[in-house]
Amino acid sequence: MKKAIVNLCRLLLAAVFILSGFVKAVDPLGTLYKMQDYLLAMDLGGWLPDLALLAFAVGLSALEFCLGIFMLFAIRRRLTSRTMVIVLAIMTSLTLWLALTDPISDCGCFGDALVLTNWQTFWKNIILLTAALVVAKWPFGMIRFISKSNQWIVINYSLLFILIISGWSLYDRPQFDFRPYHEGTDLREGWNLMMEGNESPYADFFIEKADDGEDITEQVLNNEGYTFLLIAPWLEKADDSQLDLINQVYEYAEDNDYLFYCLTASGESGISLWRDITGADYPFCQTDGTVLKTMIRSNPGLLLLKDGKVIRKWSHNRLPDEYDLARPLEELELGQAAGNTMGRHIAEVMLWFVLPLLLLSITDRLWMWSKWIRKRKNSNSINKKEVKMRKKIVAGNWKMNMNLQDGIALAKELNETLKAEKPNCGVVICTPFIHLASIAQFLDQDIIGLGAENCADKEKGAFTGEVSAEMVKSTGAQYVILGHSERREYYKETPEILKEKVLLAQKNDLKVIFCIGESLEEREAGKQNEVVKAELEGSVFNLSEEDFRKIVIAYEPIWAIGTGKTATAEQAEEIHAYIRSIIAEKYGQAVADDTTILYGGSCKASNAPELFAKPDIDGGLIGGASLKAADFKGIIDAFK
Repeated sequence: MKKAIVNLCRLLLAAVFILSGFVKAVDPLGTLYKMQDYLLAMDLGGWLPDLALLAFAVGLSALEFCLGIFMLFAIRRRLTSRTMVIVLAIMTSLTLWLALTDPISDCGCFGDALVLTNWQTFWKNIILLTAALVVAKWPFGMIRFISKSNQWIVINYSLLFILIISGWSLYDRPQFDFRPYHEGTDLREGWNLMMEGNESPYADFFIEKADDGEDITEQVLNNEGYTFLLIAPWLEKADDSQLDLINQVYEYAEDNDYLFYCLTASGESGISLWRDITGADYPFCQTDGTVLKTMIRSNPGLLLLKDGKVIRKWSHNRLPDEYDLARPLEELELGQAAGNTMGRHIAEVMLWFVLPLLLLSITDRLWMWSKWIRKRKNSNSINKKEVKMRKKIVAGNWKMNMNLQDGIALAKELNETLKAEKPNCGVVICTPFIHLASIAQFLDQDIIGLGAENCADKEKGAFTGEVSAEMVKSTGAQYVILGHSERREYYKETPEILKEKVLLAQKNDLKVIFCIGESLEEREAGKQNEVVKAELEGSVFNLSEEDFRKIVIAYEPIWAIGTGKTATAEQAEEIHAYIRSIIAEKYGQAVADDTTILYGGSCKASNAPELFAKPDIDGGLIGGASLKAADFKGIIDAFK
């Protein structure tokens, strides 16, 4: 039930973020205008230049879209879910302010595709934030739709796709136009409804001649022929790179008796400046600036009306040229209504984005399924005698705990308990140096092996306070722990130091329990595989096959040591299998199958059976739970 709830929340979040990011990406200028509204409401108008706001708008759309895709495919599950919580916490706070103060009519979270009231947006964000907290609590409950090895393809392809969408929409115009002036809109019908007192998005639409203030709105909308409208919200900021084409379109309109007006919100000075720059002879009309920005996301842009309907729209980068306008509009395709292009644009998105990812997911799942089949077939073919050769071990690491008397008492209790009830696995206790010689005198090492927690990287000499491998062996110990994360972190033990320790331990016939594992930061960055591989390569992969067979590997995720956190059985098995695979690459499958790999990291009696049941987990290196005989035996009994 928990996994089902997590995945339902995950799909809800994915759908909303993908939709929100996509509709912003197809209309980055619309997002820019909404951000300007926010800044004005906060009395910060003009605080940031438009170019910076536009870059932020594109970045925000890419972030939302990619987070939705990553959530859908369960990519970087922990990082993605936590990032969503942060984003939604910010958005929820912002929309609460909007709902309480109502400085703007809507938040613009879905652009013009879906307009919500400020209170509707707030409650929507509350639901999404709750869902995000559920997913962040149990991120590994999300089922993967694609393997980790292929996630980079989805990450890069999604980011590239959404940035291309934004870039093309800026260069041309939004491919999905949800505004009330899209191609096919009957402006005359909408205007008439508004004039009759009905609610209409055209309430602020008007056209007044700039020279005498005459209202020609009805004249333009009632014209049964063609009308070109050059839309330039602010002539002072208009792009003047296509002046020749604009003038050619005006001359074409004059030659064919088509109406041509430039609609702008600029005043007389702006119009005069534009005339001086362009030599424009066409008439100028005044219209509301917000309406003009809504009509077309281009400054300038061009609309073509026929019989009061919008039949074509062009950005200043895509204006028709002399070849497009070789004959009267009545004889040209662009003089006819464009029809509903929504289906074509949806098909393009499906072809260029959805279909490739769908094919990748299907291929990936088939590949993983075939890999599982091969692995199962190979595991079934392994000789049972060879499987039994891999020793199962539960080892206790006492760390810096217990004085000599308490340590002896614990060792005696364990010795008596396990002699009375033989364990089904190898048992080792690794104690501080002061305990070794005393415990070795009474410990039955046929039942419980004795080990040290460390040894020096020097053979002998003037190294005050150090204990050599030879000294450890002389106490009667059989094992030594090397490479523990606490030694690496607190005492700065490098791969070279550990390499020397391993060589000296083996020279003195000590069995090495070699520890590897990643930090929380490395796990969240998805680097756990390369970290454990580097630790093996740095300190033990220099050994001969014969010497490597004497090594016991202990995988300990640093983020789970002493924290109470435990890797799930699936997580632990996944990386144990990876460790065995890189051992196979180095020494061959036979050596990998014989190598004992232990799990450490808040392992206790309650979770040990599930962990030890995994095929690549051969026991545990136990910390705090090894300090009480009953707790330690509870873990040992997991092998029953």
